[in-house]
Amino acid sequence: MVVQGQQQRRRYGRGFPVAPVVAPVVAPVVAVVVAVTAGGCSGPAGASPGADAGAAAAAVREAPDALARAGTSKARTSMEMATGGTRVTIRGEGAYDFAARHGQLKVVLPKDAAGGSRHRPITELLAPGALYMKNRGAGVPADKWVRVDTTTLADGNLVTGGATDPAAAAELLRGAERVTYVGEEELAGVPVTHYRGVTDLGRAARAASPQVRGALAAAAKGFAKDAVPFDAYLDREGRLRKVRHRFSFTNEGRTVAVASTTLLYDFGVPVVVRLPPRKDIYAGKIEA
Repeated sequence: MVVQGQQQRRRYGRGFPVAPVVAPVVAPVVAVVVAVTAGGCSGPAGASPGADAGAAAAAVREAPDALARAGTSKARTSMEMATGGTRVTIRGEGAYDFAARHGQLKVVLPKDAAGGSRHRPITELLAPGALYMKNRGAGVPADKWVRVDTTTLADGNLVTGGATDPAAAAELLRGAERVTYVGEEELAGVPVTHYRGVTDLGRAARAASPQVRGALAAAAKGFAKDAVPFDAYLDREGRLRKVRHRFSFTNEGRTVAVASTTLLYDFGVPVVVRLPPRKDIYAGKIEA
């Protein structure tokens, strides 16, 4: 398949316009991710097994604001996709500025189905309304970037890039419903409170920060189901330390299950993101 700029689109679920980032890897599954078209009164710290559902939901919905106050963090991502008997995992690592709403990830693709063909990591720059990718793959010069308008993606870049934008992962929690307190745990040596619930994509989009609202609004229209189950882990300052979302949609008659996990740590680290100039953006053919 050849995608000319951002003109051709493949559709998933209600209509996922995407174009392959990791196309050769396990085609039936990865084509989804790889395509690119050119009761505590003090929040989580006061949560307890006796906290009511309202307090638990409020704590989770306020997590994005706590991240904005924290400013920056390092991030690790994992995206597991399964359909039929095929399962692949794509991993990413980098840092994110929740105040400026930009970040950088290095995304590592899995080997192909035969166990060979290692793929070069893809560098992804995340910005409000945009995803930039380098080492995109066949057809893209090594010194060029591919830019995607995330507000035109039917998944709002929750799945397409192989890593959910950390800001979008957090902002999804603004639509949290049916939240329950699971318990107190420890995550990488940090005490956290574990919550479980379902987020409503439409509600999250309406409540989201302006920089993320367009992408989540696209996701609310694009996914076949508005309800997205999640597990969220908040520290004593109410900051999101880990969140796992479970998406599902239909691709060519097959149900694709996606589990997207984001880990946040080392708050306050310097994060410098330099977006590529227009001359470095590739506008030619992308071969999948």
